[in-house]
Amino acid sequence: MKKIIFKITLLTLIVGSFTACDSELDQVPFDEFGTENAYVTAQDFENAIRGVYSTLTAGPLYGGSDSGGMYDAPDILADNVTSSTGGRFTRRALHNWTYGPADDPMLGLYNAAYVLIYRSNLLLSNIEDFRGESKDNIVGEAKALRAMAHLHVATFFAKIPTQSSDANGSLGIPIVTEPDANATPSRATVGETYQFIASELAEAANLINETNPVGRLNKDGVNLLLSRVYLYMGEWQKAIDAANLVTKPVAPRSSVVGVWEDTNQDGLLFYIPNETGVLGINVGVTWSQGSPNQLRPEYVVSYELYNLFDDDDIRKEAYTFQGNGYNAIKKLFGRPGQSNGQVDLKILRAAEAHLNKAEALYNLGREADALAALDVVRTNRYTTPPSGETGTALRDAIRLERRLEFAFESQRFFDLKRWGLGISRDGMGDNSDGSGQASESQNLSSSSHRLQLPISQRARDRNPNLEQNPDY
Repeated sequence: MKKIIFKITLLTLIVGSFTACDSELDQVPFDEFGTENAYVTAQDFENAIRGVYSTLTAGPLYGGSDSGGMYDAPDILADNVTSSTGGRFTRRALHNWTYGPADDPMLGLYNAAYVLIYRSNLLLSNIEDFRGESKDNIVGEAKALRAMAHLHVATFFAKIPTQSSDANGSLGIPIVTEPDANATPSRATVGETYQFIASELAEAANLINETNPVGRLNKDGVNLLLSRVYLYMGEWQKAIDAANLVTKPVAPRSSVVGVWEDTNQDGLLFYIPNETGVLGINVGVTWSQGSPNQLRPEYVVSYELYNLFDDDDIRKEAYTFQGNGYNAIKKLFGRPGQSNGQVDLKILRAAEAHLNKAEALYNLGREADALAALDVVRTNRYTTPPSGETGTALRDAIRLERRLEFAFESQRFFDLKRWGLGISRDGMGDNSDGSGQASESQNLSSSSHRLQLPISQRARDRNPNLEQNPDY
């Protein structure tokens, strides 16, 4: 199996190598077996699906990475954070939108996503040999994870269907469904890409268990992902229908701080435990290092965003803190009494289902229902929640709550893209009072080609069928 994983790194889609901090990618439970005897027993398939999940813990996905991963890149590319002069200036090209094909922006995520896809494909290509009662569940998990990986690549490297009138016909990403190390696939269109992802998730939702062990997807998680994809596609009623299938309640106000300190798991649909001696990943160092009084942040909360959190909004306490003169990011900072960034990897939360539904209902003109869905979240965040908006004010309230709820959590850049908006930062500095040094770049037009990251030149050198994004 190690030879297969090595060979797949030569595949046109999986270029370069992972950094030392991502060595867990080589520690899959079934790596020691050859393909011919790796898929025999029910336990073999259980080990195989765990190997697929292990890829999510890679730094460029959810394990934290200086090159940018799912936790930080969507905020660094957008308007929620300001570059800190006290940090190491990591991910500057992302933050300043100065990347080009030779810079390999987000190459680590690109690599990790296609490793995950390969592992899913390898499992699925052998599934006919499996006769165990957990077969449907494992197929559902593999298909859902494969769809998630395609989605992560698509959101960074291609347009989102609602982004512009020409989005669906523009360049999507290669859709890979076979474990073929010699494949040189072309890019599908955006429309084809998202149809594939939606169909995979719909099939997975029918197969996967209602509940699965901690660290694995279940029906709620897959339906939430499906709701997100339909929202990105502009399929409003389908987004509502999928969101309605999510049964887990939103975390109550009293639990919100504890969710991010790992003292409770309220509202979490999918998370991966991160314990010392098992994973032990210091994922929070993507944002800052050091204790509050000696903090060295890579990025701080933008002055605008910090002041958008009302004082009675529990998220201000849960997501931010003031330390060493900064409005710092508390999400991922540590468990109680710790500042090592070692917390569970939180990937999907129930609050998103209600915010997806609120936005889709608004777009269908069902304002009263949209307000009700929005208020499910707001009544669990504020002591005196705002309410009663109509028309454009309601749309703006939905967008604001989405920004506040998912600040520093894998959403902001994609939301701005799919709403057809550019990026406009506040121009304020990195100190807590807005003084200090502002981020170097402040505005990116809604029509800028840089909203789609370039395909690595190294990937294109290996695959002549990989067409570059326009204007790079």
